[in-house]
Order: sequence, then C-alpha cells, then structure tokens
Amino acid sequence: MKAAVILLPGLNRDRDMIAALTHVSGQAPLTIWQTETSIPDDIELIVIPGGFSYGDYLRCGAIAARMPVMQAVREKAEKGTRVIGVCNGFQILLEAGLLPGALMRNASLKFVCREVRLEVANASTVFTRGYTQGQILRCPVAHHDGNYFTDADTLADLEANNQVAFRYTAETNPNGSLNNIAGIVNRAGNVLGMMPHPENLIEAAHGGSDGRALFESALGLVDA
Repeated sequence: MKAAVILLPGLNRDRDMIAALTHVSGQAPLTIWQTETSIPDDIELIVIPGGFSYGDYLRCGAIAARMPVMQAVREKAEKGTRVIGVCNGFQILLEAGLLPGALMRNASLKFVCREVRLEVANASTVFTRGYTQGQILRCPVAHHDGNYFTDADTLADLEANNQVAFRYTAETNPNGSLNNIAGIVNRAGNVLGMMPHPENLIEAAHGGSDGRALFESALGLVDA
C-alpha cells in the first residue's frame, strides 16, 4: 500500500512519521507540499504529522486546514482513502471538518510531554485491527491543546457508533479530554485522528514497539 505524508510549514514530526512508515512498510512515503491541489490516485494512505503548523496562530490547525492540499485530502477521504492525523494532524482534521469536535487547551493549561497509557477502545477499525479489544498500550504525548471536546449529542453519537478508537487510561489522561478520548474515527471508519504519537514507539531503539501495529494495520499488513 502506497502512503503519503502531508508537509506544512511548522510541522516538526514529519521526519519521524516518514521514518516510521518507511521502517514498517519497507518503502519511503511520498511527501506532498501544502500547495499541491491533487494527490496521486495510487496513494492509499495519507498521514498528517504533528508539530505547530503556521505557529498555531488563530487556532491550532486552523490555517493549515485551509491550505489547497487539504481539499485534495478531503476528496481522497470521501472516496475511501485512509487518512491519519496525529497531534497537530488531528487538530487539522477537526478544523477541516473531516472529524467532529474540537481540541482545546489542556486542562492544566500547560504543555504536556510524557508517556501515557492507551486503551484500544475499538479494535475493529482498519487502523486498530492489529491490536486486541481493550489492549493497553504505552504511547508518548507532546501537546498543549489536546483536550478533546464536543457537544453532548455528538459525543453520544461517537460512543454509540464505536467511533472512539483509543482512550487514555483514567490515571494517565494528560489533558482532560471528555470520556478520556485519545483518538476517534469518522463514521465511515477511514479517517483517524489521535493526539498521542505512535510513530515514536515502533522499534526497540524507541524503547518499545506498541505503536507499530497501528501502522501495520493502516498499511494493510495485518489480515482483516
């Protein structure tokens, strides 16, 4: 499966994401700059990495979500292409309307950089099928605006439709997110947004490989 990584000014996890995708798949992903208006037809997985696109001015991800490449991402997503947004990438997907809800300042009002524990809340998505239901994972986080919030009706829909892919374990929730939400998928199940950084825990050199199965799943390397 061919992958692509979206590049935007201010992102600082693009090299980490490129390295992770290359390590897991054996081939380097295509990189696509923000001004591009189309994405090749053979790209089956699009990843928006973390960082501080456009310095997080206005709101995190607000400017990036309005760049030409995001319309191309939207068109691919509507056709079923898999899309992952991690940290700032998650914020961009929300601002672009590809996922519901918003990410507010952490409840502590402080930048948080540490390891958390994640529960696999739905192991049946194309991004999580390499895990088991309820499995607990280690994963690093690094963000200032990761407090997931949405209105009561949308939250109820997310829960009812099993769109919560990952939750922080209650004792490690770093930001105050509603229902300990760490990652969600869209209704169709082909767009994932998450705050933690699975690309930074995929091999022994990282101190663990708990994030690897997410990329193996997304890249179609895990049997359905």
